[in-house]
Amino acid sequence: MGKREGEVVCVTGGSGYIGSCLLHLLLHHGYTVHATVKNLEDEKETNHLRAMEGAESRLRLFQMDLLQYDSIVAAVTGAAGVFHLASPCIVDKVHDPERELLDPAIKGTINVLTAAKELGVRRVVVTSSISAIIPSPNWPADVVKNEDCWTDEEYCKRKGIWYPLSKTLAEKAAWEFAEEKGLDIVVVNPGTVMGPVIPPSLNASMQMLLRLLQGCTEVYEDFFMGSVHVKDVALAHLLVYENTSATGRHLCVEAISHYGDFAAKVAELYPEYNVPKLPKDTQPGLRRSKDASKKLIDLGMEFISMEQIIKDGVESLRSKGYIS
Repeated sequence: MGKREGEVVCVTGGSGYIGSCLLHLLLHHGYTVHATVKNLEDEKETNHLRAMEGAESRLRLFQMDLLQYDSIVAAVTGAAGVFHLASPCIVDKVHDPERELLDPAIKGTINVLTAAKELGVRRVVVTSSISAIIPSPNWPADVVKNEDCWTDEEYCKRKGIWYPLSKTLAEKAAWEFAEEKGLDIVVVNPGTVMGPVIPPSLNASMQMLLRLLQGCTEVYEDFFMGSVHVKDVALAHLLVYENTSATGRHLCVEAISHYGDFAAKVAELYPEYNVPKLPKDTQPGLRRSKDASKKLIDLGMEFISMEQIIKDGVESLRSKGYIS
């Protein structure tokens, strides 16, 4: 385990849902953090970060644009490690896929890795997604999906599902860059990230939970592969950063489950809400698995249960006034 007291690390996308939780964890573990935000003037991006314990002495905020290389260099300078989380997440209507999703995801990732390589960063943790693993309709039906599985790019283009395409192309570009330039990278592939909300706005995954509580019957056929607590996602990033033995991709879900399983559990825990009854198998052909995230479990992860993820998520939505 390689933790160094006071070590400087950079977190891109520090004001986001996972980013905020990771910042909190890094500060708690004694790291000094360079965190990037889109706009330093926007208090919705900065206030919840500045309020964290340890932030006053060990957190520096940088304004960064993924397509402006110099803004990335400023944030990465002096960091021993980089956590690259910043990437647009639009699961709903995408009007201009190149501009809204693909460019920032792919070129942004290469820009961050280039800066890391130029500035002598020791290890980069890249936040990919389950969306770089599914949809993958050609994966054998009798095999549980794992880190060897990749999203089918042609299927995404055909069906116009741009977010998985952006995450897949960005992750593939990262591996290519790392191999070519000799940069040490390791990847985390989180599922549907839920739990307590630190930022003032909701991420796409927590909006899924909110919609479900409001009676939405969407089944996310090409998206869902399992829920994961935001604290576990933050911890997974720290584990793969500090364990030099960690290599490759790391599936990060409490279990591989269907969205139907998740909806049924929400309905059972919160009968007072109008949760719809969904079909049992909402993700056709997906095999369920309790220990799909074996690589992280081997590093010491004990995943928070789906029940607790839901409870923490609903409590947070209530306390923030999204539901009564």
